[in-house]
Amino acid sequence: MRGLSIGGLAQKSGVNLETIRYYERIGLMPKPDRTEGGHRSYEDSDIRRLSFIRRARELGFSLADIEALMALDEGGGAPCAEARSIAATHLEKIESKIADLERFRMVLKATVLKCDGKSVKGCEVLNVLDGRSPEDAD
Repeated sequence: MRGLSIGGLAQKSGVNLETIRYYERIGLMPKPDRTEGGHRSYEDSDIRRLSFIRRARELGFSLADIEALMALDEGGGAPCAEARSIAATHLEKIESKIADLERFRMVLKATVLKCDGKSVKGCEVLNVLDGRSPEDAD
């Protein structure tokens, strides 16, 4: 497929037009050929590349990690261990965030259970959000 418009690329890849333009500006997507009228013209390889980026973003990879992973994918000769290392580092970050969210969940759950729902003065939810202990509310 040659001559795919930016709108067509957006539709086929599931990526917003402005996002495509942004990826081009930062070099994550190559600058496309232009028609005589100055419109962007994309190829099948651009659909695949953009789909790769979209999926990696959905998994929470940073743009720098995506750039490194794409370079490995396009290089063909790099060992898979490099991609594994990038993914393992990302996994550690995700697991750390999950642990933080679990702690936040427990604090919030305990706070909600303590709240009687009646009096703003001494409200556990407001106290926790304000950094006050229940004794400070008096």
